[in-house]
Amino acid sequence: MNFFDLLSMVGGLALFLFGMHVLSEGLEKVSGGKLEKILENLTSNRLKAVLLGAGVTAVIQSSSATTVMVVGFVNSGIMKLSQAIGIIMGANIGTTATSWILSLTGIEGSNFFIKMLKPMSFSPILAMIGIVFIMFLKNEKKKDLGMIFVGFAVLMYGMDAMSNAVAPLKDVPEFANLFVMFKNPILGMIVGALVTAIIQSSSASIGILQALCATGSISYAAALPIIMGQNIGTCITAMMSSVGTTKNARRAAVVHLLFNLIGTIIFMLGFYAIHAFVHFGFLEDAANETGIAVIHTAFNVVATLILLPLAGVLEKLSLMIVKKDEEEERMEAEQAAFVRMDERFLNTPAFALEQVNSYAIKMAEITKESLDQAIQLFFKYDKDIAKEVERKEQLVDRYDDEIDSYLVKLSGKNLSVKDTRKLNMIQHSIGDFERISDHALNLVEAAKEMHKKEQSFSAKALEELHIFSKAIGDIVELSLSIFENEDAVAARQIEPFEEAIDVIQKEMKKRHTKRLRKGKCTVEMGFVLSDVTNNYERIADHCSNIAISVMQLEEDDTLAHEYVDNLQKGEGSEFDLRFKNYLKKYDLP
Repeated sequence: MNFFDLLSMVGGLALFLFGMHVLSEGLEKVSGGKLEKILENLTSNRLKAVLLGAGVTAVIQSSSATTVMVVGFVNSGIMKLSQAIGIIMGANIGTTATSWILSLTGIEGSNFFIKMLKPMSFSPILAMIGIVFIMFLKNEKKKDLGMIFVGFAVLMYGMDAMSNAVAPLKDVPEFANLFVMFKNPILGMIVGALVTAIIQSSSASIGILQALCATGSISYAAALPIIMGQNIGTCITAMMSSVGTTKNARRAAVVHLLFNLIGTIIFMLGFYAIHAFVHFGFLEDAANETGIAVIHTAFNVVATLILLPLAGVLEKLSLMIVKKDEEEERMEAEQAAFVRMDERFLNTPAFALEQVNSYAIKMAEITKESLDQAIQLFFKYDKDIAKEVERKEQLVDRYDDEIDSYLVKLSGKNLSVKDTRKLNMIQHSIGDFERISDHALNLVEAAKEMHKKEQSFSAKALEELHIFSKAIGDIVELSLSIFENEDAVAARQIEPFEEAIDVIQKEMKKRHTKRLRKGKCTVEMGFVLSDVTNNYERIADHCSNIAISVMQLEEDDTLAHEYVDNLQKGEGSEFDLRFKNYLKKYDLP
């Protein structure tokens, strides 16, 4: 291994970590709670999770790739740590498929379909699809899907680059002799772990050991501890993939290490304790490819059977190693609130409706807090507040999914006409509050980009934005109050307020154009300002929808919409007076 091989390995590591970051980010954006639901069903019990992990790994023939993807899922919040544990255990069983394939002569490279199942074979296809999605499609969801494909492909290329950089080592006699030079089981484990950590693939390491078995110089006594060490060494890939990720993602990597480490210790102590009394004669026999595959499979199956019932213990150990902080404890307290939406309440629909309504109000309050924080970033940027808004957006998404799912179940119960209207009002409103939360996140992205490029609005634009921001904060606060109090009378104030906001937005665009002509503002900042005001205008539209939903509590759907369509907007009308009052209150300087 020369200097240039070392450079290739470092470059591969960089690609690997970048691919991991892009993959996690794409998964987080595209999931929208749907992938979380799928994985929750697939991992609803530990046995299902193990089977899923084993199946996926058997197909792609890489426990490292499966574990890295699991770390990515946990990092993006799509998968819980408790769900990840079973998949990680299953991945260890699934990776034994490679050793069985390698034990069958002539099959490992000749079959087209087997080749296509390898990540490095289909990664280029995913990369090309991803680039097409990113560059040529306008749909944001498809662009995010493209990011997932590209992230996965880059990650796999990084893994491949690292493996190729150290591949020449397998032809170096001194390197190969590391497998057979130690007779002590503990030293054999250390060697197996180190070699596998360097290659970053237990499958490749097992393959080298199987290849060396052809010489007849390796006994089972020497091969057994090496195989145990190889299972520990393969954890390095997951540990590296957890660099820069969330604490839960790091815990998933730690669980992978703990599972293999504890499993190895138990297996080795048990095996050699029995050997002390029984004296296994086969240990002195020359190892062969099939025997290596049998030991590899036996270890992983036995370790899983022993540790699967103790998955909770592994989770607690990972929490002790990667400790919680105040922010994480606060998030857990918020997530724990969902426990109260018990399906048993569905047997008393009126009570269940009141319970779900309290959650909807909490969701609306979080949305309002999130928007207020996002707006403040344009006047004083704070990266911690930006992260807080991002966290709250995820929490609002969770509320939206949970409440909507609960309401669907509740709608099938025997509800009164009044309760049915209230259910419909909540169902429509939570969608609008969720969209307001999305717009708050858009504002964070705009503020973050300005901070990154060290840009700022002109003093005049900032003064106008402050007034417009106050109007948006007020209309959302009024909508929240209307929703919480189910105030259909106050709801009639929203439509003239929303129309006044439309006028303010158009006026701000005119004023920017004048500043642009006078050279007092830049085109680039004009795009940012337009993006911000467009988000503001859409937030006001959602407030209008919420008001109409509340009005439907006293009037049917048709009448509520007719009210908006038939508003008397003439001079001196109630609407006109309110509209002019709002324009006066938020008059731009």
